Amino acid sequence: MNSKITLIVVQGVILFPALLWKIYQLTRAPRDVARWMVTACLACFAAAYPLGLLAGDVNQPDPGWIVPLLFQHVFLCGLVFSLACFFLFSALPAARARRRALLEAVPLGAAILVMATVTVLMPDGPPARYPRAGVSIFYLAADLYLTYGIASACFFARRYARGAAPRLARGLSVASLGFAFGAVGGATLIAVVLVHWAGAAIPWLLVQATVFMVFPSAILLVVGLSYPGVATRLAAARVWWQHLRTYHRLRPLWTKLHEAFPEDALSRTPLGRWDALSVLGVHRRYYRRVIECRDGLVRISPYVAQLDQDGPLADRLA
Repeated sequence: MNSKITLIVVQGVILFPALLWKIYQLTRAPRDVARWMVTACLACFAAAYPLGLLAGDVNQPDPGWIVPLLFQHVFLCGLVFSLACFFLFSALPAARARRRALLEAVPLGAAILVMATVTVLMPDGPPARYPRAGVSIFYLAADLYLTYGIASACFFARRYARGAAPRLARGLSVASLGFAFGAVGGATLIAVVLVHWAGAAIPWLLVQATVFMVFPSAILLVVGLSYPGVATRLAAARVWWQHLRTYHRLRPLWTKLHEAFPEDALSRTPLGRWDALSVLGVHRRYYRRVIECRDGLVRISPYVAQLDQDGPLADRLA
């Protein structure tokens, strides 16, 4: 397996779970416009991923099958546009963000129009027979917009990270690093396409450097956008584990107090089959046990000072 295929596999392994995670988050907050934009970004990326393989898995400036190549680059442009909208709707009032989003849609529409026109005018036949000028114009339209959009997203990410919460700031910092790699890679691609259009030889090292700038940028982007949510869930998992452990550690004390004061037991609603392991189920049982232990200890507090001070409290209450 060569290095490029390895990068593609890693990209897919990170991308699709991240997309599923964002879709799940979107179902929890369907009116969050910024979250819609992040989900749309990852969805465009996920759609472009197989289309690139259908186009022939080619590197610029080599031509690929033009129709899947068109849709691949339309989705990539949609990815960048979604990113711009994410930062706009996160940092600006809704009305101002909508106006800026409409302005950002102008270069997007121009790039798609140029690529679609080239696709319609491209003659039938294998990609090797496509005219060099048509292929170059197609790639330039896509690369110019992608580079502009990625550079803008890098600027927005760095600016927004300065006033964001710590987890979001770390995620945006990682994403901005990916944007920086992507912008440099996009500028390099533009240079490669121009050199190819002029008929000059393209240094092999320049082409490989472009590949190794673009692919890591995609991985860093997915990781950066997913980091805040994943970090939040990991923190919640730690709290869940602490509550579960404390719940079981309180069992001896709770048993003694419950036997002495059964009337202090809080009412219980019917529970589902998986409630014992669910997040809310563990927290609910933990807080109920803590409250019941507290109420029992309040009842016996005048007598606790008279007990032997050695050993666990549950044993001393026996």
